[in-house]
Amino acid sequence: MSTGEETRKEPTQQSGPHFEPTARDVRRTERFVAVSFLVGFLATVGLAVAYWYRGNDQALGLALGLATAALGVGVTVWGKYLMPQGPFVQQRHDLPSTSEVRGAYKDSFERGVTVFRRRSVLGKLLGLAAGSLGVVALFPFVRSLGPQPKKALFVTSWRKGSLLVQADGRPVHSDDLEVGGIMTVFPEHDSNAAISQTILIRPSAVPFTTQPGRETWTPKGYVAYSKVCTHAGCPVALYEEQTQQMLCPCHQSVFNILSGAVPVFGPAPRPLPQLALYIDKRGFLRSQGPYNEPVGPGFWERGGGPA
Repeated sequence: MSTGEETRKEPTQQSGPHFEPTARDVRRTERFVAVSFLVGFLATVGLAVAYWYRGNDQALGLALGLATAALGVGVTVWGKYLMPQGPFVQQRHDLPSTSEVRGAYKDSFERGVTVFRRRSVLGKLLGLAAGSLGVVALFPFVRSLGPQPKKALFVTSWRKGSLLVQADGRPVHSDDLEVGGIMTVFPEHDSNAAISQTILIRPSAVPFTTQPGRETWTPKGYVAYSKVCTHAGCPVALYEEQTQQMLCPCHQSVFNILSGAVPVFGPAPRPLPQLALYIDKRGFLRSQGPYNEPVGPGFWERGGGPA
C-alpha cells in the first residue's frame, strides 16, 4: 500500500528540459533571427521609397515579398527553436509540497523567465520591422489619393464677368448657336473643371424668365444650367427640343429648362442651378456672377456646396 510520502516522491523534473531552447547553437539562431528582422525592416524601407516615388510594380512586389518573407522566417525560427516547447504537463500533488518540489518548481520557472529576458533584443527588432511595415501600409491613404482637393469641391470657377468658353478654350459668341442649339461651356482659364461644366442652350431667340427674379438671366434666349446632376453628379447631356427638357442618362432624371430646370421625372431631388448670363460689348457671353445655389448632388446641400 502506498503512503503519502511515496506519493509526493512520484513527480519528477521531466518538464524542466522543455524550458530550454531546442536550437543546437542558440547564439547562432538568435543572430539568424535578428538578421531576418533587419532584412524585413530594410525591405520595408525600400518598399516605402519605391512606393513614394512611384516605382514600377516589380520593385514594389519584390520589396513587399522580401519584407513579409523575412518577418515570417524570423518569427517562425524564433518560435520553433528559441521558445519553450510544449506540451507542459505537471502532476497534481498532495499538499503540502515538499521543499524539494517547491525548489524544483522555482528553478523551472526562473529558467523560463531567463528565456524571455535574453530575447529582448529580438523583440525590439521584431517591433521595428513589423511597425515599419504597418506604417508603410498607411501610404495608400496618403500618396495614392492624389492631390488634396482643398476648396475645389466647394467652389466652382465661375465669377462675375467670367467669359464662357468651349472645351478648346474658344469664347462663345452670341451668334454661335441657332435656336434649338446646345453646347457645353466652361469659365475662361478653367476649361477642364468637371464641377464647373455648364450646359448652354438657346431654346428661344428672345429673353425669357425661368423663375421670378431671373428676368435678366437669359439674353437673346440663351439659358445656362449646371451640367452636374443634382441626384448623383452625372453629366446632364441630353436635350429634347420639342419638350424643352434635359435628361440625365444615368438615372433618367428629367428637367424642364423653361421653368428653372425643375425636375419633372426621376430621382433628382432639386433643380439644376442656373447661371445668370449677359452679353458684353463685343457680343461674347459672360456670367453675371457665380452660381447662387449649390451645384451637384445632395452632398453639396449638406456641406455648403460650390458656387
